[in-house]
Amino acid sequence: MKRVAALVVALALIGVTTWLVWPSAPVVRGQDQKITVVDGPADDQRVELDATYFPPPDGGKAPAVLIAHGFGGSKQSVRQQAIRVAQEGYAVLTWSARGFGRSTGEIALNSPDYEVKDVKQLIDWLAKRPEVQLDASGDPRVGIAGGSYGGAIALMTAAYDQRVDAIVPQITWSDLADALFPNAAAGQGTESGVFKRMWAGIFFGQGVSLDSFALQGGRQSAGPLSAEQARCGRFLPAICDIYQQVATDGKATPEAVALLRKSSPVTVAGQIKAPTLLLQGQRDSLFPLSHADANAKAIAAAGTPVSLGWFDGGHDGGNGEADWLSEQTLAWFGRYLKQDSAAAPVSAFTVTRDGGRDPGTRQRIRLHPEAASYPGLAGTDTTTVELSGPTQNIVNPPGGAPASISTVPGIGGLLGGQNTAGVSIDMPGQSAAFESRPLTAPLQLTGSSTAKIKVSGKGEATLFAKLYDVADTTQPPALPAGLVAPIRVTIPEGAGSVDATVTLPAVDHRFAVGHRLRLVVTTTDMGFATSAEPAAYQVSLAAPALNVPTVRTLAAPPTGVVWWVWAMPLAAVVIAAILLATGRASAGARVRRGAVPIPEADAQPAPTGNGHLVVNGQALEVVNGQALEASGGEPVPLEISGLTKAYRNGELAVDGLSFRVEQGQVLGLLGPNGAGKTTTMRMMMGLIRPDDGEVRIFGERVTPGAPVLSRLGSFVEGPGFLPHLSGRDNLELYWAATGRPAAEAHFDEALEIAGLGKALERAVRTYSQGMRQRLAIAQAMLGLPDLLVLDEPTNGLDPPQIREMREVLKRYARDGRTVIVSSHMLAEVEQTCSHVVVMHRGRLVSTGLVSVLLSSAAAGNGHGPRLEDVFLDLIGEKS
Repeated sequence: MKRVAALVVALALIGVTTWLVWPSAPVVRGQDQKITVVDGPADDQRVELDATYFPPPDGGKAPAVLIAHGFGGSKQSVRQQAIRVAQEGYAVLTWSARGFGRSTGEIALNSPDYEVKDVKQLIDWLAKRPEVQLDASGDPRVGIAGGSYGGAIALMTAAYDQRVDAIVPQITWSDLADALFPNAAAGQGTESGVFKRMWAGIFFGQGVSLDSFALQGGRQSAGPLSAEQARCGRFLPAICDIYQQVATDGKATPEAVALLRKSSPVTVAGQIKAPTLLLQGQRDSLFPLSHADANAKAIAAAGTPVSLGWFDGGHDGGNGEADWLSEQTLAWFGRYLKQDSAAAPVSAFTVTRDGGRDPGTRQRIRLHPEAASYPGLAGTDTTTVELSGPTQNIVNPPGGAPASISTVPGIGGLLGGQNTAGVSIDMPGQSAAFESRPLTAPLQLTGSSTAKIKVSGKGEATLFAKLYDVADTTQPPALPAGLVAPIRVTIPEGAGSVDATVTLPAVDHRFAVGHRLRLVVTTTDMGFATSAEPAAYQVSLAAPALNVPTVRTLAAPPTGVVWWVWAMPLAAVVIAAILLATGRASAGARVRRGAVPIPEADAQPAPTGNGHLVVNGQALEVVNGQALEASGGEPVPLEISGLTKAYRNGELAVDGLSFRVEQGQVLGLLGPNGAGKTTTMRMMMGLIRPDDGEVRIFGERVTPGAPVLSRLGSFVEGPGFLPHLSGRDNLELYWAATGRPAAEAHFDEALEIAGLGKALERAVRTYSQGMRQRLAIAQAMLGLPDLLVLDEPTNGLDPPQIREMREVLKRYARDGRTVIVSSHMLAEVEQTCSHVVVMHRGRLVSTGLVSVLLSSAAAGNGHGPRLEDVFLDLIGEKS
């Protein structure tokens, strides 16, 4: 019977499953390099670039790939990407651009006179490497990939150096002047654009908020920074001066536009001959989809192959789709660098769309519909939606405050880069709204809609237009991707009004049946500079038509359960259900809840089956001879069962992990580097999906976006804040983004925990590491979550602060909550934690009471009296 069942299962799985066999990834070793280049308008500046070279792992000749980092990053930012590309058989070079990391020189914003010359000399360096494959002409086979700042240098270098054979720029600009001074009114130029104040502040701030080591170009500084270093950081003085002027006036100057355009592909994209794959994020208020559109058109006009992908990510967050981006990049380089005819095809146009939830895992499904040609932002067809609404009076308030909000720049980084709901607020008296009737059929918008409005008043008017998806009165309107179109128009003297055709931001968004489209025009937006002078305007529709582009070759994705679930053979569904039930039963048999070693000196006759035992006054439950901490009938704060997660190469990061944490415990998660602690914590938080097993918080299974995650506060993998905002503003902004009432935040308790005093009012970029650490912990404690997860919470703290943090965590747990701490400071864990879980190579080594572990050591079981000795013995590394 067992043989028959096995045969049926095998046949069913053959019909519905494709098995992928992952070979072990080849070992890639980086070689640090110092490469001297000469640049500047007169070629009189010597710059030392800090680089790392990754030879192809098989030792043969291979095409080369340069991977450029984003603004504010360094070669370390792209190290993992470089290793991944090298494993596919490429020679890879990463470097810190001039002015970043340990490279010398000053930031010139990818100028042809500076950064472009630097990269051309890096290609010269690669051409001399024996591992790099050469063309018939003797030039190296070379490609360039990079995101944001790195994406722009890929485009600029390809325009100026015809040796480049393929490029993959991501989330980058076409016209940097237009990115920072956009104007969505037809016929208006960048010179009259609206200054993107917050993004410009973040952009510039990342170049000036560097420590003295970086500001000295990688050399130790014996004294304080000079006044010029404090003012301009590592920017070229000319760039610094222009920024100071436009940030003060809020207006573009001819000098600013000229400087920014010199560093923009818009001026040279027609010279690019390297096949180009443009990957642009749909959630990006810094470099929106229109920039990829402009680059694509200019490159294609020169007859160069170009493809576009709009993915779920960008500077404002989103999923990021790292795996899909990697697949697309490798497929592009496979075709155009390796010239591999078997490389996976890349479509001319691909869009990421939501395909509902997987019925089994309940995870979001991302679909990638494709088109054989790129239709542009006007789409292949246009649907006209009629708007209505009366003429409305709106005012620009004195000082431009309070301002409406569409997107808070950088909020994606603040919330960990995951899917982030936009915080959209239109201030009363500052906004006019025009709305459609409920839709009678679904409408898939793909591209930039246009509308025509009339603005009445006097002088210059700065306005902001946005298109909402309105469901019903029970749900707040949704602003697709949180994007807004800034408009600046001048009302001719004596005319009294002016008509303006507004091009709304490009998005891919599905409006459901019964939903309405709402066009809102506001006088302020927090992300932009607006006039401080009070003014009044009237806004009306110059034409009722809202022109909505659609792309018929990109069919709207199905919602709910995907089609192939219903197409599965009934027998396979039944067998899958049997296998699932069996798997759950097996997983349940594997669960080890709070397993505790029983000291020989204290052990009474232990039952071999099930029962109870008392050790050091602690009541223990015994299941199958294994001592477990007894629990009540209420759901426990955290229960992990059979948790497994593998790397891409098949190596297990977490291997069948099971443990539970009870209410009131402070649990230390211990293990050497690479033990799987951080991966485990990210699965606890729903940031990554396990391959097997599950995590339950208060009895509810954790999935991305699960409601129960609102009961969890976390701080994992270092603090991330908006550097230009104060500590207090960061905390308040973070809480506002959760959408929960301010009264539930318990700000006073969190601020007391931070213990930053008056520093709370200072910009975070001025904070020390310890101050950022304390602010991050306070942020994790906002709302007083029932379960608190902290990764290395005492990093950067001095001894008195560590002692205070110890008491804070103990007190927090005594109040009936639960704390999980990952730390390498074993002495601190010993004094802070009541329980520990020890991991090694992804597996559970031991778990239980700290006091029991130490008692077992003292009882002569071979361990020393300290937790450090116990830990080293458990992982087999005690000398």
